[in-house]
Amino acid sequence: MSQSPHISIIMPCYNAEKCIETSIDSVYRQTFKDFELIVVNDGSTDDSLAILKKLADRYSGLRVIDQPNKGPGPARNHGIKDAKGRFIAFLDSDDSWHPDCLSKLHRALQNNKDASIAYCGWQNIGLEPNRCKPFIPPDYEKPDKIETLLRGCRWPIHGALTRKSAIDAARGFDEQWTSCMDYDLWLRIASFNKIVLVPEVLAYYHHHDGEQITKNRLRIALNHWRIQLKYLESHPEIAESFGKDKLKEITNGELLHKAYVSYWKGDLATSHHLFRKLFLMGHFKTKDIKYLLPSILPFSLYRKLITQLRHEPHAE
Repeated sequence: MSQSPHISIIMPCYNAEKCIETSIDSVYRQTFKDFELIVVNDGSTDDSLAILKKLADRYSGLRVIDQPNKGPGPARNHGIKDAKGRFIAFLDSDDSWHPDCLSKLHRALQNNKDASIAYCGWQNIGLEPNRCKPFIPPDYEKPDKIETLLRGCRWPIHGALTRKSAIDAARGFDEQWTSCMDYDLWLRIASFNKIVLVPEVLAYYHHHDGEQITKNRLRIALNHWRIQLKYLESHPEIAESFGKDKLKEITNGELLHKAYVSYWKGDLATSHHLFRKLFLMGHFKTKDIKYLLPSILPFSLYRKLITQLRHEPHAE
């Protein structure tokens, strides 16, 4: 590997002793070899750091940074600060890549010199079969690009390669966000820079015992909504271009959709919180009232009522 690697891969690590070696192995199986891997140990309390030190002896180009626990956003920013490559890729310590991931994303950026991000398809691993189907995100380079991005940047953090200059211009990750920090960064970069789709599944998102499926749904929904609002506040010309009704549909309407998804998935804690918030904001139509009105009850009564309604004959 050269002294100045072409790509810097940044991997935050927190208590990942069971999976860190598998993720790092997927990095060193890449067909594109001109990279460095920066692993930021974010105050792990298990054997992650000891494992990383052993792996650093085995793999060239692997650097380990040890810091007190600050969260994944600050850990990634620490890695960005130390990165030497012209391009940045992110990989979490429990996820993996197809061997051609870096090669194909890098080629896309080389073939599109005016693009700042190359992104790809991805696939869940470890969920029920109907939730592990390959997914290719849309091509965002269309007239409704900003609206589509506001609704969601539908590629995971490890499903993209980004020019470091674009990340530096965006000042990296906003550390106030404990989730959706990648959405915030992609939105800020992709809105004003060309991005290019590689329509292949090259990134794998690993789920372990389903622990992430419902636990963070409320936080993710609210942070996504808050990021939308902050972005629109920072760019009033974009907000004005949509008009008030369209703007509410993109922001509050998306939040309402997530409330319904939570409701039908049986995540009543999330649906209760979101329905109540939207009811108090006045964002609903007549057909929504029968779902939103019960949310003014305390959660224990809400859960009891919804459970009873669902078990009644002919209940919706």
